[in-house]
Amino acid sequence: MQPLWFLAALLALGQALPFEQKGFWDFALDDGLFMNDEEASGADSTSGAPDMDSVTPTFSAMCPFGCHCHLRVVQCSDLGLKNVPKEISPDTTLLDLQSNDISELRKDDFKGLQHLYALVLVNNKISKIHEKAFSPLRKLQKLYISKNHLVEIPPNLPSSLVELRIHDNRIRKVPKGVFSGLRNMNCIEMGGNPLENSGFEPGAFDGLKLNYLRISEAKLTGIPKDLPETLNELHLDHNKIQAIELEDLLRYSKLYRLGLGHNQIRMIENGSLSFLPTLRELHLDNNKLSRVPVGLPDLKLLQVVYLHSNNITKVGVNDFCPMGFGVKRAYYNGISLFNNPVPYWEVQPATFRCVTDRLAIQFGNYKK
Repeated sequence: MQPLWFLAALLALGQALPFEQKGFWDFALDDGLFMNDEEASGADSTSGAPDMDSVTPTFSAMCPFGCHCHLRVVQCSDLGLKNVPKEISPDTTLLDLQSNDISELRKDDFKGLQHLYALVLVNNKISKIHEKAFSPLRKLQKLYISKNHLVEIPPNLPSSLVELRIHDNRIRKVPKGVFSGLRNMNCIEMGGNPLENSGFEPGAFDGLKLNYLRISEAKLTGIPKDLPETLNELHLDHNKIQAIELEDLLRYSKLYRLGLGHNQIRMIENGSLSFLPTLRELHLDNNKLSRVPVGLPDLKLLQVVYLHSNNITKVGVNDFCPMGFGVKRAYYNGISLFNNPVPYWEVQPATFRCVTDRLAIQFGNYKK
């Protein structure tokens, strides 16, 4: 019954929002393991779970030794495997090889698996991938290869790929053309790699129409300026970013969620946030800001602002809400200001006139 549950979880999580922390398998750093497929692929013909009825015939008798096989799911996790097993049924749609000792993906490891939809290789020791290893996987949409020993983005990724999770490897460079031809790609999680700003070659993301990108826990000192302008979510938390300059966010006008928490941001230049007219959620917690960023009242759709654990000493009456009525299209449902040296008893009640509820405001708990 374990594999049956496994497939049911895969299909059910297809309805989850990408930013919610779900904690499934050992994707501890992911914001939701599986993105909503309608969001992930633009609701085109490649989106959604595989059509089980169209995948025939069924080779139910084939199952690698020690693995669990059921309903076109092959689960071979935690077996100490050093290579991709043989005798995998050609009608397999989900192959789980996580938490093994695989160090290399060879040319014919996935031969005949033309119906594979999701491949899980998390927590192995993979450092080498043959340039044609993924060639047979013409329908692969989800590739999870995090927590390995990769030093580069795998070459020749399947053009059908929608979601790539490659965090916690040893990647230092993203060369131009590495994502060439990936027209369906919508989500990339590449945090936990020692990437610096100089590691992104100009044009590295050319051709991609991403919705979601996370480059957290890297070595970025500024916001990369050459990311896809289609992004709705950008997460750059746990880096070394020190400032947001005027044109840093110029090309990201479609963002509705921006994560910049746990950096070293001291300054946000006036006007920087004006390029984000659709922003709904802003994370600036655990930085070194001394004031509420200028421009928040002009973000008419902004609903959540995380500013806790900074050095903010004063909150002005017009720092969050626009002057006048009917200007803001969506009221705040969350403002966090706790763990700042703000004398909260001096903050005027009118400061939060555009907040849905008093409980949406978090103050206090500051310790020197």
